[in-house]
Amino acid sequence: MRNILQELVREIVIREIPLDLAKRELEAAYLREAVSRNGGNFSATAKQLGMHRNTLTRKVGQQSDFMRYNGVSRPDASA
Repeated sequence: MRNILQELVREIVIREIPLDLAKRELEAAYLREAVSRNGGNFSATAKQLGMHRNTLTRKVGQQSDFMRYNGVSRPDASA
């Protein structure tokens, strides 16, 4: 796992991707995978990740393409 991550970091540096963008992309991919593995269940995902469900919902809401690429319905903000 560490070797895979190191190779990814190497590619990011070679391609001169800004650190802020790389961090945002990593977080988005991480959250997409976690939500998918939990069948779109934000509560279960938040528990697994050790964060509050509202925090997860906020972070997902900050990623405009999250739902389109993941095919997961966002929980109703009024709930």
